[in-house]
Formats: sequence, structure tokens, C-alpha cells
Amino acid sequence: MKETQLIQHTIAFVKAELQDAEGGHDWFHIERVFNTSNLLLKHEEGNATVVKLAALLHDIADPKFHGGDESIGPKTAKSFLESLSVDERTIDHVVNIIKHMSFKNSLDKTGGSFTSKELQIVQDADRLDAIGAIGIARAFNYGGFKNRELHNPDVPPNLNMSKEEYKNSNAPTINHFYEKLLLLKDKMNTATGKKLAEARHQFMLDYLDQFYKEWNGDA
Repeated sequence: MKETQLIQHTIAFVKAELQDAEGGHDWFHIERVFNTSNLLLKHEEGNATVVKLAALLHDIADPKFHGGDESIGPKTAKSFLESLSVDERTIDHVVNIIKHMSFKNSLDKTGGSFTSKELQIVQDADRLDAIGAIGIARAFNYGGFKNRELHNPDVPPNLNMSKEEYKNSNAPTINHFYEKLLLLKDKMNTATGKKLAEARHQFMLDYLDQFYKEWNGDA
């Protein structure tokens, strides 16, 4: 199957699978990550087919919406790609990217050490969508979905969370900025990703400054 057809089939599959997904993890999130991955590919080396497939399938079954089960996404992606007779080497690479790209895995000191240029590209694209204006919107959208507080001055951010603590946290959404979002700029892998992250990171800092002014009645 030609790459164009493969990507078209994958897009159709992902759209169908995520038609009822939470707004921060829906098809439009996938589309943004896909487009950003393609942008990064113009400046970074990587297997385009692997990058495109991984970008499209990386959130096909996000664990946070499946009882924390981290095996469903990789299994779903593998089964789908096998149904299209994609070669085993490509499938294994895509599945490994899906398994290792999540931020929470960086909190697991016993986790695997898989990496590749393709993982770095898709991971950067996904992290870029978690910061800046859209990252802020996604954070509060998910916080509302989980009925979390916007902010609670009596609940400080936990800056030394384990993977399990991160997965089980119900902290106010503002805490998420300090526990993840503001950390992503320095976790970018590629030169292009690092460059793109700068402005989005600054936007979040400016937003937080305004948020606290309004919260405290100073604005």
C-alpha cells in the first residue's frame, strides 16, 4: 500500500475511534500533532512514514480514559496496522513510540530507554500541543471534564511526583502548569522543537501572571 493510502486509511480510523473523545484529546489534537510533526520533518531527520503513523495513532486509546491501562493504545495501533499489512519493522517502531512518548513515563525511573529520531519528533509535536494558548485551553478543558478546581492556594504543586502519583492526581488545574506544562520547554528533543517552544512557554508565564493578578484582585 502506498504511503498516501496508508495515511488516509489511518486518518479515517482515528477519526472514527475518537469521535466522542474529550475535547483536549480528540481528532483535532491528533491533527495538530500530525501537522506539527510534518513541520518538524522539514527541519529534522526521520522516517516520514513512521512519524506520520505514530503521530496519528499516539492517542488512539489514551490510558487516562481507559482506567489507566497503558497497553490498550499500543495493542490497538498494532492490530490496526497489521490489518493493513504494514511491515513488521514499521509496526514495531510505531508501537514503541506510542509506549514511550508520554510525559508520565519520564517520571518512571525504572522505565525503558527506547529512543529514536522519530520518537523525538512526535514527542516534541505532542508536547508543543500541551503548551502555549492551546495547551492552556486543553488543561482547563480536561480539568473541567474531571471537575477539578481551577486553583486552590492551599494545595501547592507537587514538584517531585512519581509516575503513579501523577496518574492519580486530582490537583487543581493551575498546579498542572508547574507539575508538567512549564517543564516541557526544557524537555524538547529537537532544535526546531526547542525553538517553537520558547514563545509558547513565555505565553504561559504571561498568562499565569495575569491569572494571579485577577485571582488576587490586583488586575
